[in-house]
Amino acid sequence: MTQYAIRRILYSIPVIFGILLVTFVMARSIPGDPCTAMLGEKASPEACERFTQQYGLDKPIPVQFAAYMKNIAQGDFGDSIRFSRPVSTILLERLPTTIELGLFALFFAVVVGIPAGVISAVRRNSAIDVGVMIAANTGISMPVYWLGLVLAYVFALLLKDTPFWLPPSGRLSAGVSAIPFYEVFQWGVIEGTASYTFMEFFANMYIFNSIITADWEVLGDVLKHIILPAVALSTIPLAIIARMTRSSMLEVLRQDYIRTARAKGLLERFVILKHALRNALLPVITIIGLQVGTLFAGAVLTETIFGFAGIGRMLFEAITARDFPIVQGFTIVIAVGYVSVNLLVDLAYVFIDPRIRLE
Repeated sequence: MTQYAIRRILYSIPVIFGILLVTFVMARSIPGDPCTAMLGEKASPEACERFTQQYGLDKPIPVQFAAYMKNIAQGDFGDSIRFSRPVSTILLERLPTTIELGLFALFFAVVVGIPAGVISAVRRNSAIDVGVMIAANTGISMPVYWLGLVLAYVFALLLKDTPFWLPPSGRLSAGVSAIPFYEVFQWGVIEGTASYTFMEFFANMYIFNSIITADWEVLGDVLKHIILPAVALSTIPLAIIARMTRSSMLEVLRQDYIRTARAKGLLERFVILKHALRNALLPVITIIGLQVGTLFAGAVLTETIFGFAGIGRMLFEAITARDFPIVQGFTIVIAVGYVSVNLLVDLAYVFIDPRIRLE
């Protein structure tokens, strides 16, 4: 088990390094000048020269990359060109929003997608099966930005006078504020310390914070705001999970041990859930891990459409403003998160498939 985990961790290091290198080079190869984006088109050559020297953009790309890797090794992501603030500080402010949205969307995709795939496989070629597959194919075909606009139009405008109205943007309604749990409990955390940073990170996850503080008004308001972006973000992963679950279940249901279980007189529900589903989950878990990347990619558009102040929206704004430090810092976090989730998926194989433990 330990050797298996170590091998997977070592395999992930070249992947992260390659992502860093490609992102660093591409960020500096795209058309546009950071000086013009920040100081305006009428910026003088002297001002631009001082600007590029200040941020080290006048040096060759290999030299810039070597200096950047040295800073990364020390935990320094640099300062934002646009905001003149440490990228790590901005990251800690924005990352909880994206994590909360991504987890909510992934939870929705798994809770709906796996049962839909199982029912579709058990009722193969029935009206239910056809309906689930039509819905799955439709979900994969709809772009996130288009679906987000449609959901906002329907639930925020067409249904504005009904109980089904949902807010089209933001995380909280005007006048509603989430008090951090460490203030509610009066823990007296000193600002600027490591413990304060740690607690502030989790306090920015409003769902977690409102549950801890038992603030049900804030919790209800947060859930109302997160439903539309989470549904828009989860549509494609949900459809893929449903299709993969159906395909895997159909393959397992043809196996001899399933026929043997039925011949022994076991309840059909027990055969499906105990014997078939558990063995069909291996490829489904792989797909769920891969969908984390889809969620991060979709978060850029989803957060922009619904006004969520997460890393996706900030990344979009940073690319527009040619804010290289933010683009690189946020990309590192996304890459590490994606690789970490896939590492957890690989480790989950050990518990699901006993054959891996014997290798």
